[in-house]
This record gives sequence, C-alpha cells and structure tokens, in this order.
Amino acid sequence: MTKQSKAQDTGKRELRILVTGGGTGGHVAPALAVIQTIREQSESADWTPTFLYVGSEGGVEKGLAASAGVPFAGVQSGKLRRASRWYKMLSLQNLMDLFRIPVGVGQALGEVRKFRPDVVFATGGYVSVPPVIAGWSLRAPVLTHEQTVQVGLANQINARFAARIALSFEGALEELPPRIRPRAFVTGNPVRKVIFGGDRDRAREFCGFDPADDALPTVYVTGGARGARKLNLSLLEAMPELLTQCRVILQCGQNSDFETVTARVQELKDHLVRRVFVTPFLGSEIGDIYALADVVVGRSGAGTVTEVSALGKPALLIPLVPTGGDEQNRNARRLVEAGAAALLPNVDLDGARLAHEILALVGDPERLARMGKATLALARPRAAQDLAEAVIGLAQGRK
Repeated sequence: MTKQSKAQDTGKRELRILVTGGGTGGHVAPALAVIQTIREQSESADWTPTFLYVGSEGGVEKGLAASAGVPFAGVQSGKLRRASRWYKMLSLQNLMDLFRIPVGVGQALGEVRKFRPDVVFATGGYVSVPPVIAGWSLRAPVLTHEQTVQVGLANQINARFAARIALSFEGALEELPPRIRPRAFVTGNPVRKVIFGGDRDRAREFCGFDPADDALPTVYVTGGARGARKLNLSLLEAMPELLTQCRVILQCGQNSDFETVTARVQELKDHLVRRVFVTPFLGSEIGDIYALADVVVGRSGAGTVTEVSALGKPALLIPLVPTGGDEQNRNARRLVEAGAAALLPNVDLDGARLAHEILALVGDPERLARMGKATLALARPRAAQDLAEAVIGLAQGRK
C-alpha cells in the first residue's frame, strides 16, 4: 500500500514534506525534532504527513533519518570552504566541489519531481542547497532554519529562495540582507525530545558505574556526532587527575579515536577505570546521560548549546577554531555572558588546563546551581512546535 493510498484510507489530506540538511548532527537533530512534532500534531488533524529526507550519502543524516523511520534520498553536494583571503578559496577541493554542486542540483531536481513536495524544510549545511534550489524551481515553498547566531553560508544562499526564514537567535537577523528580513522570524532551535525525562539510575547501569561512586560528580564530555580529536586526546591526558574526583562519560565520535581512547583507558588503575565510560555515539540513552551529568563539556555547536540550555545544564564550552565564520565562539559567548557557561579557548586546550577547568566547576556546587538557572533562562521550549506550525502552514497554503 502506498503512502498516498494510506492517506486516502484515513480520510485525511496528505501533506508531502521534503526535509533537507546535514553534514553535522547540529543540522540534523532540529530537522528530526520538527518531523517528530509534525507527526504528533497530525494525530488530531485533518491531514497526514509524508516525509522524504534528502541529504548526502556519506553524511550523518542518512543513518539518523533511517533511525527515525524517515525515507532517505542521497545526492551529491559541494562544500564551499571559506577562507580569510579570496585566493585561498581557490583550493583543489573547492574547485572539485564546484563541479559537484550542479550534479547535486540535477539529482535533487529529480528527487523533488518524483516526490512532489508541498513544502521544503531546510536546516542548513551545504547538502541542503541543491534540494532548496530544486524545490524553489518547482514552486514548492521553502522554509529554512538557522541554528546559530551567525547565519551559515548555506543558509545565506537558501534564504534567498525561502518563503520564510526561521532563526534561533534575534542577533542573527542582522546577518540577513535588509530586503529579505521581513520574511524572518525567531523560533529558537528545536531539541530532541529524547533528551528529556532521563533516569540517573538507568544511566549509571548503562555506563557500568559502581553505585559506591555515586557521591562523585559526573562529567559528560562530547565532541558531537563526529567527535573532536583534540578534546578526546586532552581528556585522556586529564583523566588520571579527573577520575580521582569525578566520573567521566565520553562520547568520542564515530571516528578512529574510539580504539585509541579505549586502549588508553584500560591502562588506568582498576578503581579509576570503573569511573569512565567511552562510546562512539549516544542514541536513545542520551536523555539518561544528561540526567546523570552534573557538567557538560564540549564544543559550542548549535546542538550542544541548545540542549544544555533546554535542560539547564552548566557547561564548559570549547569553541571549534573558526574556518571562515565564527559561529561557535559567538554561540559560546552568548552563554558565558549570561553566566550560564565557562569558556576554554581551543588554543589553550590541553590535559592540564582541561582538568583544572573541570575540577574548578565541580568543586563549586553553588556556582553550578547559578549556571544551571542562567542556562535554563536562555531556552525556547516552543521552538519545535513553532517551526512545525510554520512548515504545515506553508504546505497547506500551497494546497
């Protein structure tokens, strides 16, 4: 039975929603949060959604879309790597990707024609540009969403084709050309519902922690879905000191670091090994991990910043060194200025400094409490609902 016939059998109108965005989990997580919200809203509505996720074959979005039960179509994509000087942008990788972009647009055009979307919802990343252009060319309304304070290059392009432009922060409005600002509105950044309602006991059991160590604070360290090598290696250096006073959970990323990290951890003394848990990636367990964590340490990508804000978690943020934009520094400083996070510049990151900063935080419970309250005050809990309603509004308008 086709999805079209399923819609007819329920007596509901079908709304066809093409979703695109990827490259990092920070682009994919908001898309999946909105998909989940739309599904929930459809239960009591006179319409039913049919989704297609268009992304890169080699990106994290393929697996994440599959785990959410969303059909996926892969296209080629080119990435324009920004640099401080124009001639540095004439790299071999950029020139090769310039040829991939029209191929990706052609592939996306084919997928869009087959799917016939009522709306295109884009969350950024270079892979989102071809589907946005293809959808716009076939007169499907486009809604694009920017997760950071600084509008990324892909979304600067997408915004020119968009009927509506959703922003996570008021400050991002200034990043848009004046002529398209009237199409913009602020929603905040959606978060996965799985991060809420976690259970500390389940997390302790999942990590294999000894209940005798429950009095120790727990530190959750993450470099995101792809990981952060410098952070992983610095944490390894810091572990002998940290584990005397903390338990550590490390999401090291889906890269070659996992074997290196686990081998080094096994070299620790037995009682310290029991206080550390290493995993390449956290799925449905993430809510439990957040519930157990007293401090979150990580990069300041949109996903991490949004999730710690939604949960009111104190954070130590280590912005990724900017390549052209400076969005991670701007994300981090927004929390630091609000008293919600501490900042460790990437240039200063090493084992000794990381241990010092973490121990300073966990050793001051009153400061952690103040930071948690300040972090929670930055949250926008209705982001997913507002974006879902905007997507549905555009789709119904086309109908």
